[in-house]
Amino acid sequence: MVDSQSTPARQRPSIVSISSYLLFLFLALQVISLIITLSTFGKTRDALREAYAGSTTDGDQVADVFVVIGIGSSILLLLLAVVLGVLALFNNQGRNGARITTWIVGGIMVCCVGGGLLSNAAGGFNTGGGTGGDGPSPEEIQRRLEEALPSWVTPVSLLLGVLSLIALITALVLLALPKANPFFRKPAAGWEPPTPGASYPGHPQAPGQPGYPQASGEPGYPSTGEPSYPPPPAANRPDDTPPTDRPGSTPPSTS
Repeated sequence: MVDSQSTPARQRPSIVSISSYLLFLFLALQVISLIITLSTFGKTRDALREAYAGSTTDGDQVADVFVVIGIGSSILLLLLAVVLGVLALFNNQGRNGARITTWIVGGIMVCCVGGGLLSNAAGGFNTGGGTGGDGPSPEEIQRRLEEALPSWVTPVSLLLGVLSLIALITALVLLALPKANPFFRKPAAGWEPPTPGASYPGHPQAPGQPGYPQASGEPGYPSTGEPSYPPPPAANRPDDTPPTDRPGSTPPSTS
């Protein structure tokens, strides 16, 4: 069995890319909302103090509680939006676990953002001051807040909330479409038959084993073309007759 080494990379569907862009947009909108909350919390606290100035309720305590709740909610939403932004990066890589986590975190965020929009539509800050005691009514608190805050804060906050909710719901729906399922499905290990005519490297010979002898009749390797050296001179044998013109003692005379 040969694993295919040339398996093409999975192509990310456009709906997955659009879903990630919408999650990034949701993160940017939460950053803007937090900036608006931090820039107006001073005026919000002053307006609440003035609303409770003529009552037995501690206006400073009520103002601090509402400001802390507002800022804490914005920071929590921003942290969850950052988590969604990180999950969007993993969604672009086809991680199915990231897609499931996106649905869970995104569902929580839909409830939070939708609840905030309903609260603002119902009258914003609701302290229950008109239910008992001498505290101000919710309508009085809302009026003082609208007078203290810039006129653009309320419509801009509502617009950011609506856009955030639409972007988040659309991103979650796009991830759930059937067209995105193959991209998040784990690819199975493929098998590809060997290509006809393809050569595969053989197994290396184990060390210490003798090689195969050359078959008889096979031609040897051709000569390298280097010049051959002359053979060394033959040594004189005992029965060789020395030459007569060699200097030295003359042989004895036979006469």
